Amino acid sequence: MARTSAEDIRQQLAARIISGTLRPGMQLDETMLASDFAVSRTPVREALRLLRASGLVQQRPHAKAQVAKPDEATLAGMFEVMGYLEALCAGLCAIAMIAAERQALARLHEIMAGMVRDGDHQAYADANETFHSAIYDGAQNSYLGEITRSTRQRLQPFRRAQFQLLGRLGRSHAEHGTVLDAILQGDRTGAEQAMGKHISIVEHAYQTLDLL
Repeated sequence: MARTSAEDIRQQLAARIISGTLRPGMQLDETMLASDFAVSRTPVREALRLLRASGLVQQRPHAKAQVAKPDEATLAGMFEVMGYLEALCAGLCAIAMIAAERQALARLHEIMAGMVRDGDHQAYADANETFHSAIYDGAQNSYLGEITRSTRQRLQPFRRAQFQLLGRLGRSHAEHGTVLDAILQGDRTGAEQAMGKHISIVEHAYQTLDLL
């Protein structure tokens, strides 16, 4: 599915903020950004709203948005909750995911191996979101899927940033493989543990970047 203009703008601005191209305190003018991205102000405004939820942008009433440095404690708390939510999803998948969904997940994992070999960071990052979304759906619990996606959306800029690390694509794929094996074997505890460890490694990988 193609990203909306707001989503594309959000990802590009998030990458610039995390890399340090846009520094904390810098103003983000909606009109200038709309001109830069050749869009109306509407998707720019939506992108900034989403970035505020991630802590990358702050905005006071009647003032322009500014680049913000994420609060470390808040970010750590979000990763902690994300780990529990995704572990629960993976565990439920092991016992509830239907055969067709298991096959699709395994096939996606195979496809992602090619992205690792090609070093295609963008394609892998996009496929990574599809992989995790398939696990949310496979848990067969719509409410759990809803709150897990909401938390993931707030963490997305930081989760995507980790792929800048040398060798991270291959390690991420191997971690996915451990989660996938447990799901295919119907091992609920193993799937929960593997996913919880994966999210912990993702958080550590982002912290290792030390870009902000």
